[in-house]
Parts: sequence; C-alpha cells; structure tokens
Amino acid sequence: MVLNYIWIGFFLIAFSVGLMKLVIFHDLEVFTRIMNATFEYAKTGFDISLGLTGVLTLWLGLMKIGEKGGVVRIFSRALGPFFHRLFPELGKDHPAVGPIIMNIAANMLGLDNAATPLGLKAMKEMQNTNPNRGTASDPMIMFLVLNTSGLTLIPVTIMVYRYQLGAADPSDIFLPILIATSFSTLAGLVSVALYQRINLLDKVIGAYLGGFIVLIGMTLFFLSRLGREEISTVSTVAANLLLFSVIISFILMAVVKKVNVYEAFIEGARDGFRVAVRIIPYLIAILVAVGVFRASGAMDMTVTLIQQGLGILNVDTDFTAALPTAFMKPLSGSGARGMMVDAMNTHGADSFVGRVASVVQGATDTTFYIIAVYFGSVGIRNTRYAVTCGLIADFFGIAASIGVAYLFFH
Repeated sequence: MVLNYIWIGFFLIAFSVGLMKLVIFHDLEVFTRIMNATFEYAKTGFDISLGLTGVLTLWLGLMKIGEKGGVVRIFSRALGPFFHRLFPELGKDHPAVGPIIMNIAANMLGLDNAATPLGLKAMKEMQNTNPNRGTASDPMIMFLVLNTSGLTLIPVTIMVYRYQLGAADPSDIFLPILIATSFSTLAGLVSVALYQRINLLDKVIGAYLGGFIVLIGMTLFFLSRLGREEISTVSTVAANLLLFSVIISFILMAVVKKVNVYEAFIEGARDGFRVAVRIIPYLIAILVAVGVFRASGAMDMTVTLIQQGLGILNVDTDFTAALPTAFMKPLSGSGARGMMVDAMNTHGADSFVGRVASVVQGATDTTFYIIAVYFGSVGIRNTRYAVTCGLIADFFGIAASIGVAYLFFH
C-alpha cells in the first residue's frame, strides 16, 4: 500500500512540476523529456533484469549448496546462547527459538527464499503463546527489529546490480556494507533492549556484543590509518578473498555432508532464473516512476534544497544525490532498489554517489514492508514500539553508510 501511494505520488509530482515549468518558465520541452523518460527507463529496467539472470543463477545455486551443506545449522549453533538471552520470555524449549535463529542465520547469508518462511513460522509460534493476540509481544518486536536492521554478510543482489551496471569491481562495497549494516543492527538491538530492560551487561550478551564491537572498531581503526588508495586495495583484496573463501567453504562442507554438489547447484540456480523474471515488472514500474520524477526536474529540486540546507551548515554535500535511496529504504525495498539503480545509471556505478547508494541499500532492510508481512501474517494490529526501533536502526545504518563511504571512496 505504501509503495502504491509513492508510485502515484511520483507521477503526480512530475506532472505538477512539469506544468509549473511549462507555464512559468516556458519550458516547451519538459513533457517531451518526461515522455521520453518513460520509454528509456522501461528499456533500462528490462535490460537490467535480463542481465541479472546469469549472475543471480550462479549465486543462488551457490547459496543452495551452502544451505544443504549445513551452513545455516552451524550459524544456529554459534548464535544460540546469544539469542536465548535476547528472548528471555520464550525460554530455550519454545518452538519459535529454532526458526528465529535459523531465520537470522539465513538472512545473514542472503538466503531470502529460506529466511522468509522461517520468519513467518517463528511469528506463528510466538503468536501461539502471545497473551494479547492483537498486540506485538516483546519477543516479536525484538525478532522483527533484528530483521529490519538487515544484517547481511554477503550482499549478493547489490553486487549483481553493480556488475550489470558496469562497475569495475562490483564487490568493492562488500566491507563498507558489512560495517554499515553492523551499526544498524547494533542500534536496533540496543534500542529494543532498552525498551525491554534486557541486561546488555550479561556475560554472554556482553561477550557476543563486545567481540562484535571490538572487531568493527579494529577494522575501522586499521582502515583509518591507511591512505585512500591503500584502503581501496585492502578492501578489494579482502572482499574478493572472503567471498571466494565462502564459495570454497560451501562446496567443501557440502562434500563432507555427501551432498550432490552439482544437483544442489542446479536446484538453486533454477530459482535464480525465476527471480530474475519475477522482478521485471517491479523494477520497470519503479524505474519509470523515478524516470518521470527525474525528467520533470523534481528530483533535482529536492536534492538542491537539501544541498543548500547542508551547505549553510558547512557540511560536504557530495553524497546528497544518493539520498533518494535512503529516503525510500524504510518504505519500499523495490523502490529503494530502483533509486539505487537510477543513481548508478545516472552518475556511474563507480561514482561516489553510486557507491553511497549501494552501501545505503545494503545497510538496512525495509522496515514497513517487514512489519506489514510479519505482523500481518499473525493479525498483529498494535505494533507498540516496533516502528520506532526499526527506524532508529534505519537512521544509524544510513548515517554509517554515508560515513563509511567517505572513508572508503571519497
């Protein structure tokens, strides 16, 4: 529903701005540019979707190998003690605990197709013991905010889009996204813990969070002592080494489990083709809306106003052209994806703006969509503080994205 209003709004604003330019500024070409944009962006959307097929097929095939090799179960065991303390009301034997841990692990690995059914199962199990059926319980809110914070170790989709749009090294945003999404997840977790009065100084929680914070801090400290070219080199080598190591570990674990690696790859690869075809209408719809919004001049007017406001405060404004992705991210995943693609298409995949938009896209998940799907599946109407904590995670994730992008790419 939110995306429906956004989509209609883009067209109406474009029409209004176009009329203003025609009547006041006598811009006789404005509606020609708008109509040309509808054709141009529709073609762009189709071309991008078609180009995604091969790479999505490859990565979803590899992810299926990892899934069958037991990667999700390993993550579940490793994270179990931590999550038992974040969901004290459930207890260790609650039927929702397993799906919760496996959902988070699947999300971290980018296994969206596996994560969503597990998440819906977890919500259903929590609703079964929820004393107030129409109101979100504390465990439900903690689980939802951890999902909206979008902690992802392997941002496959974003790297695929960057490859399709001509990035010289599509994985150069791997480490920046990992750092930014870590800030988002920490902010979301801490905000919910404060609401629920969960003791973050507990030995187990402190060990997990402390180790995580120290790792991120050491990474930032190490990178801050390097020059820009050295940061770029380290990021590129580390990202590609880690990614290929993940691929090899998936294959080796599947071999140890006596999984037919080739058949597992083919099973997952089939999903890649279906996903690529399925996103065609969604991507064309949002890109055409973004195209007319941009062609009318409304996008430039919005960015200019923000730039002027930040300029008064003596803030560097090079990142502002990527802000439409940030504004759209909490509202619509496909909308934010369209904005990211538009930023890379307009400014270049390897431009600073293109990279900022990519990092922002990977830093958090879509708060309102996840709330609608997960809470809607069990009939929750009173979301309590879930939206507040979800947006806190979004804010810190987006702010960290911009800061990290300056460190790596500016």
